Amino acid sequence: MTFNLTMMPTTLDAGHLGLAVLALILLLLWLAKGTSGGAADSGTEQAAAPVVAPRAEVTPAPQAPVQSKPVVQAAVQLKEITPDTALQLLSLLQQEARFVDFVREDLGSFSDADIGAAARVVHEGSQKALNSYFTLEPVRTEDEETRVTLAEGFNAQEVRLTGNVVGTAPFTGTLVHRGWKVTEVKLPKLASGHDTRVIAPAEVEL
Repeated sequence: MTFNLTMMPTTLDAGHLGLAVLALILLLLWLAKGTSGGAADSGTEQAAAPVVAPRAEVTPAPQAPVQSKPVVQAAVQLKEITPDTALQLLSLLQQEARFVDFVREDLGSFSDADIGAAARVVHEGSQKALNSYFTLEPVRTEDEETRVTLAEGFNAQEVRLTGNVVGTAPFTGTLVHRGWKVTEVKLPKLASGHDTRVIAPAEVEL
């Protein structure tokens, strides 16, 4: 490509001067934009990648082992009971009231009148045995069928709750039975070698 230098203007008029100034301004603006854009991009990159300090690992403090408390249950102490006393009482009831004979008898063949007469003998003899060897008192002194109140901490061995038992003491209810308790025992002493299993000896008439 060749340039015809003769075609270039030899004089600089106002139009050409304005165009040259405009081009220079555009060039400066482009350079300024490029410089500021690079700085902005650099700042953006720095903002996008902030420096994060590494976190310190926290080690939990060791916890003392939890020791479970042992459940303490009250041990029930069972007493050894010898049957001698019960057998002695049974023997006394048989001796005074023919108690074993009456209970072991088949009453199906007897009339009500016969059973009533036998029951009277058993009742009188049993009452005699109890009064002779035991002192009995009622647990509650109130009259039966009256309203009574049981305070908190009442003796559950002396009073038995029946019916709709809900909640805790105090309880108010009707005294159905006064109960019985023995305050004194006067059983006769047993001879050494006596066999208490023999409730009543066999009888042989000669």
